[in-house]
Amino acid sequence: MRGKHSLFYHILIFILAQLVWLSLLGIWIYWYVKNYLVFEKVGESVSPQLIYDVQNALPFVLGLILLIGLSFITSLIFRHLNVQLKITRLYDTFIGNVTHELKSPLSSIQLYLETLNQRNVPPEKQKEFIELMMKDTDRLQGLINSILEISAQEKNKLLYEFQVHPADKFIKKIIEESLERFRVGKDNYKISGGADCNIFAGRDALRIVFDNLIDNAVKYSIRQPMINVNLTCSGNKLIIKFTDNAIGISADEQKKIFNKFYRIYNKNIPNVKGTGLGLYRVREIIKAHHGKISVLSAGEDKGTTFTIELPVHKERNNSLLKIFSDTIY
Repeated sequence: MRGKHSLFYHILIFILAQLVWLSLLGIWIYWYVKNYLVFEKVGESVSPQLIYDVQNALPFVLGLILLIGLSFITSLIFRHLNVQLKITRLYDTFIGNVTHELKSPLSSIQLYLETLNQRNVPPEKQKEFIELMMKDTDRLQGLINSILEISAQEKNKLLYEFQVHPADKFIKKIIEESLERFRVGKDNYKISGGADCNIFAGRDALRIVFDNLIDNAVKYSIRQPMINVNLTCSGNKLIIKFTDNAIGISADEQKKIFNKFYRIYNKNIPNVKGTGLGLYRVREIIKAHHGKISVLSAGEDKGTTFTIELPVHKERNNSLLKIFSDTIY
């Protein structure tokens, strides 16, 4: 609310400043035109010293240029201020999301440790607590690594081990491993199609891509998640269609979900955890592979389809390999 008020005040100040400039310009033009008309009518009957001279228009023209320049500078200042306000809001959102993500597992670990310290816990329960604490530490480690990797990625310092892989076997294996990590049962997913082509890709990078897509499909499902993945090779592209039955994405949000820190809010699942960095990482990784990703959803509660396009690697064409080698992070 505070940010909205601040933005409103800045917009109001900008509009008032422009009105002042325009009013001054109007008065100036009125004065100039009025004097010009007067000289047009009575110029021949007055002293030659008073006759209108074209050179008298020079100060007016220079003043007009200066006025336009000041208006342009004011607009630039307003734009810069708007960008800074947006960055500040993103920063606040990031801090809030990350703090929540850090606090939740830390609180859980602290609770288990206090229980183990203050009570006589049976060995079986101790083992269960230790396993849960290890999961929480893995979650913390994953969050920290993702933040560090994004920082390195934006500075072009993140290294991916790109290699040539047979697309069909390679992609299916990565997806199945990700589905297993997120405990998606075999009855809840289907991998179809075939991709008889090769791609030049990084295993760890694509693992992050599918981990994030599957994680979102599970988190944003209000019923038993169902995931369908279809692979096809078309011309020079490997096309991967990833479809879920989650809450869906509105048309307005489809344009924003790949932005850094952006998260979808849904009243049916208000407590979804996340930092708003997952799909941003996905887009950047796909871009690093010289591919592209798009999203399509019919609307609320109608699921979402992500379409990933990756260039096919052809053995006889080494130029593609060179392009990738020159641009790998």
